[in-house]
Amino acid sequence: MGEGRFDAVVVGGGIVGLAVARALLLERPSLRLAVLEREAEVARHQTGHNSGVIHSGLYYRPGSLKARLCVEGGRELHRFCEEHGIPHPAVGKLVVATTPAEAARLDDLEARGRANGVAGIRRLDAAGLREVEPEAGGIEALHVAATAITDYGAVARALAAEVVDRGGRVLTRAGVIGVRALADALLFDTTAGEVRTAFAVTCAGLWADRVARAFGVDPQVRILAFRGEYRHLAPAVAARVRGLVYPVPDPLLPFLGVHLTRTVAGHVEVGPNAVWTLARAGYRRGLPPARDAWEALAYAGLWRLGRRHLGSAAFEFARSLSPRLFAASARRLMPSLSDADLLPGGAGVRAQAVTPAGELVDDFLLRPGPRSLHVLNAPSPAATASLAIGRHVARRALTLMAP
Repeated sequence: MGEGRFDAVVVGGGIVGLAVARALLLERPSLRLAVLEREAEVARHQTGHNSGVIHSGLYYRPGSLKARLCVEGGRELHRFCEEHGIPHPAVGKLVVATTPAEAARLDDLEARGRANGVAGIRRLDAAGLREVEPEAGGIEALHVAATAITDYGAVARALAAEVVDRGGRVLTRAGVIGVRALADALLFDTTAGEVRTAFAVTCAGLWADRVARAFGVDPQVRILAFRGEYRHLAPAVAARVRGLVYPVPDPLLPFLGVHLTRTVAGHVEVGPNAVWTLARAGYRRGLPPARDAWEALAYAGLWRLGRRHLGSAAFEFARSLSPRLFAASARRLMPSLSDADLLPGGAGVRAQAVTPAGELVDDFLLRPGPRSLHVLNAPSPAATASLAIGRHVARRALTLMAP
């Protein structure tokens, strides 16, 4: 590539990085901008392994960035999909309580959803939930009919095309090896050559903390990776699932639990679990890269987190290894399922920021650095919220840039 000179560089070609790049060009069309992506194409990690749900904003603490940007971004994402011809059918979502204790937790979810401005929430009894999903188990549920699904890989590719149409560049196979501060710029050493820029925004997902440290920024968190494994329902069984069926989430964990998700491709995914993995791109079981393993095992926050959630971590590992346990989790939502109805599926890896005290960072997290702004935590619902996150990050970046 030779040396490229830009006003702004976005590190990371996932949906958040591409949304930030698009928003920067919308806010300042004259900007000379490039996206640096380490892989051969965009959306190869969290974005491309996403289940495809456009979340409504039901779960998130009112007043948090997650809550505000999910609802705002979800509306904007619907319009974006419509404009770009990307399917986004509203299939509806049930959050199903199977015990009285879970039914009591629906009160808090319903209150959060209404506080966050989620439209069309309905509380259903057992008979009502089975009118929506005849095969669903449970004693009560929340129903959000407008919850939709899409293909986030297609959304990311449309964002990349728009960045290019607006004069930006999307440079693939351009992984960041190092970065050096000059008197008036940043100089990146990448696998595609040198890149010079006046300012950088990093949206590096699974490698967010590592990239921030390359800038001399102390992220004050460490990214831990959690593999989410899926099964698929056999086609004849999948035909009996109309939309999305979720359990009531554990309020102590950021994961939503094994659920049933209809996809735009026409099949129904079951999952994901949430298995801690030493490998940052640990889509399969196996030996992790030495650097990944060392960074995780040497981090005090990992051990403090593990002590706090030892029971749930052990169960997740057991369920990962046992198809029977995995099927049992799905049967809580759809009692008619047999073990044989679940076929092997794929996996994704979630990047989760963890503090040295072993606490999971619950909200989106940004941190400024020298000539830079770093997105250090952007887990679900970041795909849903991506266009709103992009605008939020871009406006903050522009305030930090020299005029």
